[in-house]
Amino acid sequence: MAQYADHNRPAPADAAIRMFLCGDVMLGRGVDQVLPHPCSPELHESYVGSALDYVRLAEHASGPISFPVDLAYVWGVALDEVGWRQSDVRIINLETSITCSDAFAPKGINYRMSPKNAGCLVRAGISCCVLANNHVLDWGRSGLLETLTTLDRLGITYVGAGRNSAEAGNPAVLDCGAKGRVVVFSFASVTSGVSHNWAAKPDLPGINLLPDMSEATASDLGDRIPRRSRPGDIVVVSIHWGPNWGYEIPEQQRRFAHSLIDHAGVSVVHGHSSHHAKAIEVYRDRLILYGCGDFLNDYEGITGYGEYRDDLAVMYFAEFDRMNGNLIALEMVPLQICRFRLNRASNDDIDWLRQTLDRESQKFGARVERGLGGALRLSWRRIPSGSTPLRKNGRIGIRPLHPPRDRRGH
Repeated sequence: MAQYADHNRPAPADAAIRMFLCGDVMLGRGVDQVLPHPCSPELHESYVGSALDYVRLAEHASGPISFPVDLAYVWGVALDEVGWRQSDVRIINLETSITCSDAFAPKGINYRMSPKNAGCLVRAGISCCVLANNHVLDWGRSGLLETLTTLDRLGITYVGAGRNSAEAGNPAVLDCGAKGRVVVFSFASVTSGVSHNWAAKPDLPGINLLPDMSEATASDLGDRIPRRSRPGDIVVVSIHWGPNWGYEIPEQQRRFAHSLIDHAGVSVVHGHSSHHAKAIEVYRDRLILYGCGDFLNDYEGITGYGEYRDDLAVMYFAEFDRMNGNLIALEMVPLQICRFRLNRASNDDIDWLRQTLDRESQKFGARVERGLGGALRLSWRRIPSGSTPLRKNGRIGIRPLHPPRDRRGH
């Protein structure tokens, strides 16, 4: 019988690769305006004409912001997390174009930050920026090219976008010294609102766009990913997928994640796009984060969807066995976005987030519990070899790892 187990036992320092992951880092609009060297505040939105209006909304909701702030300001107490829990790599979804270009895409909402403010990424020690998302081309292909040039200049690795399709499809290889390597692949799905026109071409800059989330696409990635990594690598697949709001996990999304683990040896599926944290699953001892939520945004004072608490951000600290790529432990640190800065979450907010993540993750055989110092930790069911949990009629059952092909689409 499957049993919940506390997997959060510390591993010897040389036995584990420690990884920091988070969701959407949105440093444009109002956030860019309070940093030292903002872009022009002009926007092309139907309700707001200036990025400074988002600053005023935040100040009205939470109190004054004495700006310009320094480049480390936005990370707030996250920088106090003891070297971000001594993580070997720090991976974020950068959902902002780094550019002063005025060639905006007529899509209603456009995020950009000044290249002169991009040093804030260095202050946080970011190892890798995932770029396959629905905002990195908000200011056209010229804005994307300036983003890539800026990250190159800062020495920050990026993945999921490029000057052509070959570069956009290249993985990011993060060297962890004697521990080995973390290899990151990044994809965007049209389910997150990405335009088909944003896909990189052999002679055109763009993002690494998934054609779909079919079994055939998963099978193709199962062939390609192992060719771009090597035995002993910890492989991350970062995907921008799904809508901004809601806790539902589509079955197609879940099957796609499982297929990446089954056929490509992926250690973690790093999902994002939702503005709030979603369910967590451990499948065959590999981690699936279905939605990491926003990590930084400029939404303070904007009404609507308050029940999802998009002001609560989560730091995900995952440990993987470097010998077999399996998840050893997952700890989460809840924070709150206030005045465009990450702050400690209150005990009530931590409890609310724990209950929410526990409710959603139980559907997939995982539990979220309070840990030490306000942190949360994950425990998950031990599944007998050759089987994996299946949600059926709201209950957890057991199914073979490879069901008959004629049932895959149901």
